[in-house]
Amino acid sequence: MNRLEPLKTVATSLAEHREVLLNYFRANKTLSGGIIEGLNNKVKVTFRKSYGFRTDKTREIALFHVLGKLPEPQLTHGFF
Repeated sequence: MNRLEPLKTVATSLAEHREVLLNYFRANKTLSGGIIEGLNNKVKVTFRKSYGFRTDKTREIALFHVLGKLPEPQLTHGFF
């Protein structure tokens, strides 16, 4: 096996993502990936909580409520 193949793979990957990587330096290092990771986590948790919803539209509405901090609708029934 050629020992340069892994390095070629890394070089190709860096070349493909060049603009995205350079955006970090263009922003003067003021932004981090933590913002995106937090957003992705909120989406995953919301989708996990919406298990059992019958349509994708209701899942989308739940996501809008979480990300937009919209008020939750009042329940139409209660247990107590």
